[in-house]
Amino acid sequence: MSKILGSWSAMRKYLEQEMLADSLKGRIAYSCTSYPNMDDCKVFEIRVDGKTYKRFSMETVAFKDKNIEKETAWKIYWQEKGNVSVESKTEFDDEEFCEALKIYRELPIEKSIVHENPLVRMFAVFDRRIGKRTIKKLSETTEKQPIWLRELYMLRVNAEKISDRK
Repeated sequence: MSKILGSWSAMRKYLEQEMLADSLKGRIAYSCTSYPNMDDCKVFEIRVDGKTYKRFSMETVAFKDKNIEKETAWKIYWQEKGNVSVESKTEFDDEEFCEALKIYRELPIEKSIVHENPLVRMFAVFDRRIGKRTIKKLSETTEKQPIWLRELYMLRVNAEKISDRK
């Protein structure tokens, strides 16, 4: 993990306890795993209601097409790395996850929620600083989001509706 982001346990506490909207507490969890011989690469996961929703790792990107041979998949990964815009991706590696997290932490929430990077928007949509009026506006723009992010937007929208009933 980047020295800029600090320890994973502190970052996880920040994401899950300090910044997570009350309506999502206990529903969203983050994890980070590293394996021996992975050259300091990590596997980040976001879990929704106890189930893995999305993984962020080199392997997730390289093997997004399950029908490609291992050697070919890695060759494509390294060719695309840095040449494909983050806005057009559906799978992200650990470096992209960390970079988006860094951006999210440095920007005001108003800029994070409309950032061009969908990972930054992912962090922002879970943020407690996003109020119900903003969530209502976001619900009107979900069709413009990548499919994987659309579901997370709707998770927040629906969670806020549930908490409205209380």
